[in-house]
Amino acid sequence: MYRGRKLQIFSGTANLGLTEEIAQHVGVPLGLAEVKRFSDGEINIYIGESVRGADVFIVQPICCPANENLMELLIMMDALKRASAKSINTVLPYYGYARQDRKTRARDPITAKLVADLLTTAGANRVITMDLHAGQIQGFFNIPVDHLKSLPILAKYFEQKGLTDAVVISPDMGGVTRARELAERLQLPIAIIDKRRPEQNVAQVMSIIGKVKGKTVIMLDDIIDTAGTIAKGATALLEQGAREVYACCTHPVLSGPALERLAASPITEIVVTNTIPVTAEKKLDKIRVLSVAPLIGDAIIRIHEELSVSKLFD
Repeated sequence: MYRGRKLQIFSGTANLGLTEEIAQHVGVPLGLAEVKRFSDGEINIYIGESVRGADVFIVQPICCPANENLMELLIMMDALKRASAKSINTVLPYYGYARQDRKTRARDPITAKLVADLLTTAGANRVITMDLHAGQIQGFFNIPVDHLKSLPILAKYFEQKGLTDAVVISPDMGGVTRARELAERLQLPIAIIDKRRPEQNVAQVMSIIGKVKGKTVIMLDDIIDTAGTIAKGATALLEQGAREVYACCTHPVLSGPALERLAASPITEIVVTNTIPVTAEKKLDKIRVLSVAPLIGDAIIRIHEELSVSKLFD
C-alpha cells in the first residue's frame, strides 16, 4: 500500500482494466467516479470522494470511440479541477489524433495540436503518454510531458523467445529510429520496407532495403490500425525469402478490416500492449498482449515523489 503524500488514480471508461492494474501496482485504491449519459447522449460525471489537495492521475486513452473518450476525459478533468485537486495529471496511454500532427495539404487541420490545447485548457498540469506517433507533439504543450516507451517491454519479450538469425524491420522510413532502438537492445541488424501511401489507410510496398533472406523477422510499428501495412509487409518479406515473420506494436487500434487481414496474414505472432483494450472478439490466437501497467505505475510514483522518470529506461 502506497503511504506517501495524497495520490489518487481515477479512470474513464476507455480502458478500466488497465487503470485497475496500474492502481494495484501503485498500491492505491481506484478513485470513485461514476460516468453516465443523459438521454440525449450528454456525458455526466460524478466524483464520489474528496480530492482536495491530492495529486490526481486520470487514465484515459483517446481510442475508439475517440470523440466520446476525449470528451469524457475533459469533463472529468473539469470536475476534479473544480473539486480543488492539487494537480491534475492526464495519463494518455494512447494519444488519439496523433497522426494529424502537420499540414500535408492546403487547409488541413493540425488536430493533434487542438487536442493538446483542449487538455491544457481543461486543467491538465502534466501529460503522461506512450509512444507518440510523432515525437514533436510534445512541443504542442506548454506543460510537462512525460513520453514513455514500450520498447523495453517488447525487447524483453523477444529476448526471452531466444530467436536466432533474426532482423528487426521498420515498416516505413518514418519508423527507422524506433526499429534501430529495438535492434540495438536485441543486438540485431535492421532492414526497412520502402512504402508509400496513395491515400489514408492504404499502403503499397515498393521495395525492401536490407537482408531478410533466411532470417526470422521482427516487424515493429507504433500503431496497427487497419493492418494493411503489416499484412502486406509480411507477405513481401516472405516473398523475399524471410523464414518467419513476427509483428509487434504499442497501440492495437485494430479498426475496419484489421482482424480479417491479420487472421489471413502469414504472420506467426502479433505482439501488442494494452494501451488500448483488446476486447475478447479481437483476441486472435496469434495476438499476444503485454501489459504496460507496471511501467505507467512506476512513472506515476516517480512523478508524485518528484523523482526522475528517465531512470525507467536505464
